[in-house]
Amino acid sequence: MNIRPIGERVVIKPLQKEEKTMSGILLPDSAQEKPIEGDVVAVGRGRVDANGNLIPLEVKVGDKVVFAKFVGTTVKQDGVDYLIVNGERDILCVVE
Repeated sequence: MNIRPIGERVVIKPLQKEEKTMSGILLPDSAQEKPIEGDVVAVGRGRVDANGNLIPLEVKVGDKVVFAKFVGTTVKQDGVDYLIVNGERDILCVVE
C-alpha cells in the first residue's frame, strides 16, 4: 500500500459485511449497510496543539476500530477500498 496519511489522518481498511441474509438471500450493494468497523493500516504523525507540540494519535497500525457511519473519504489502491478519516475525531473506539 502506498498511502501515507498526513497530520492526524488515519487510513482504515473497512471490514466487509455479509452479502446475504441468514436465510440465504443475496443483497445488492445498494441494500447493504455501510461498514462501520475496520482495521487501521496507516496512521499520520498526529496533531499539533496551539503551542506547536506534536500530540501523537492513540490508535496504531493493526488496531480494529469502530468509526462513525458517514465520515471520511474512500480511495481505491491496488483494487482495495480504504477509508481516510480525521483521526480520533471520526474513530469512536478501539475493539480489543
